[in-house]
Amino acid sequence: MNEQFLRLQGVVLNSPLLPVLLDDWEKVALPDSWLVTGAIAQTVWNHRVGLPLPHGINDVDIVYFDANDLSEDAEAEHAARIRNAFSELGVWIDVKNEARVHLWYETKFGYPIKPYLSTVDAIATFPTTATAVGLRPSNGRLEFCAPFGLSDLLDGIVRPNKSQVRQEIYEQKVNRWIKIWPKLRVAPWAEEEE
Repeated sequence: MNEQFLRLQGVVLNSPLLPVLLDDWEKVALPDSWLVTGAIAQTVWNHRVGLPLPHGINDVDIVYFDANDLSEDAEAEHAARIRNAFSELGVWIDVKNEARVHLWYETKFGYPIKPYLSTVDAIATFPTTATAVGLRPSNGRLEFCAPFGLSDLLDGIVRPNKSQVRQEIYEQKVNRWIKIWPKLRVAPWAEEEE
């Protein structure tokens, strides 16, 4: 995994987008916070096929865990503050408190989930193995969270993580992604173990 992480780190640190966030992570200033999912995976996919690293990246996701304040207002205030701090990036920054996801998940997706115990717990439920990845600075180095490893991400393989996502959500994501990154190797939902 160490060699894979070094490969991931090399790609991410060459992005004109992601190091801006990681280098000034103290501006995020949220508990158990991570840069996650799409922007990381999409940067790697762009690198694999020789596209500019920010190609197709419309947003950046930052997640954190604050069980002491589950209010939507606090989450929105943090999001506005972080968007303002990184306004030069020119992409939408989505900020979510993973401690409160269970409060709105059923309304949005049609089924309830159990509360997460930490941000790492939430990352383990992200819809695909390739996007279940988080990065953050720690003691002058990058720390990563990849509950399914980094092989799928680095090899351009999209595979469902069925721990929480339903087939229709997975297929919506895949259909959007393959229009932008047609060389992705997509594992059909039905071929995966239940």
